[in-house]
Amino acid sequence: MRLGKSLWLEKRSIAMRLSSAPETRRQAAPVGAGFAQVRISLPLVLLLLGFIAALLSVAPTSRAETVDATYADLAPILTRRCVMCHSGEAAPLGLRLDSLAGVLKGSQRGPVVRAGDPAASELIRRIKGASQPRMPMTGPPFLSDREISLFERWIAAGFKEGADVATVTPAAPQPARPAPGEPVTYLHVAPIFATRCAKCHSDNGQMGRAPEGYRLVSYASTLSTADRVRVVPGNPAASEMVRRIRGQARPRMPFDGPPFLSEEEIRLIEDWIEQGGRNSEGEPAALPAGGRLRLHGTLANGWRLDRLQLTVTGTTRVDRAPRPGDYVQVRGRLGSDGSVHAERIRRR
Repeated sequence: MRLGKSLWLEKRSIAMRLSSAPETRRQAAPVGAGFAQVRISLPLVLLLLGFIAALLSVAPTSRAETVDATYADLAPILTRRCVMCHSGEAAPLGLRLDSLAGVLKGSQRGPVVRAGDPAASELIRRIKGASQPRMPMTGPPFLSDREISLFERWIAAGFKEGADVATVTPAAPQPARPAPGEPVTYLHVAPIFATRCAKCHSDNGQMGRAPEGYRLVSYASTLSTADRVRVVPGNPAASEMVRRIRGQARPRMPFDGPPFLSEEEIRLIEDWIEQGGRNSEGEPAALPAGGRLRLHGTLANGWRLDRLQLTVTGTTRVDRAPRPGDYVQVRGRLGSDGSVHAERIRRR
């Protein structure tokens, strides 16, 4: 009884409070009345809009990158960055990248792509720099992350052809030549080194290790002074490389000649050196002053090596009484002005 009475009293009290409240409290607020009182923060709105825009821009890219790539997607990259060297009978190690069949065949050392396994494919390792030298040889710049991803997805998907292969087969372009007034850069000479020199002057080349450790597989290795200076920026006549390809020094290079380099190719390399040995971006190389030199050639009157003037002093060692017309070896140092300071001249 007491419990029932207590509940009755509580209900009565609530009813009395409701009946005594102002009429406006029991009426529903007009629709939208509360929204007008809400203050919207401008920074918050900008943040939300930026977040939405980011989602819209990223989402399509992410979806595109999950689509399998085909050989038709790769052909333009191969044409632009690879087949200038890797085409025709002179392709380094026989690796031809000018057709789908060539890519799948690989090089003299075996396949360069392994279906379903991009990480184990030598092609991927080269374009990423995991294996040296990094490719393409004209880099930097090397392939972009997006371009590398295309190759990885193509391999992972099992070498899909895509469009009619006959319509996308890369065509080997003519070697790049500078336009009139344009400086010669590494981009112009790298294909010559790749097709005629790197077959020996590379790690595990046709002769095993690179002769005397000199590697012609990248801009940095071509200008390396680790052993001695072979390219003197601004002075082709003092560059051992030029003396070798012209036959002033023996043996003449490339070692598998004849045929040797054409006069056009030699002149292009000479122009590259004379203009400062510029990299692919057109930046000239620093002069390796003080670097060691070892040159060969024919001694001429006035202490000249062919047409190259030597700096000979009382400290220069002269062995076996060389005379003008003799074939000699010159060891010395490179001066800060690009001159050759002979330390030893020896008849050979």
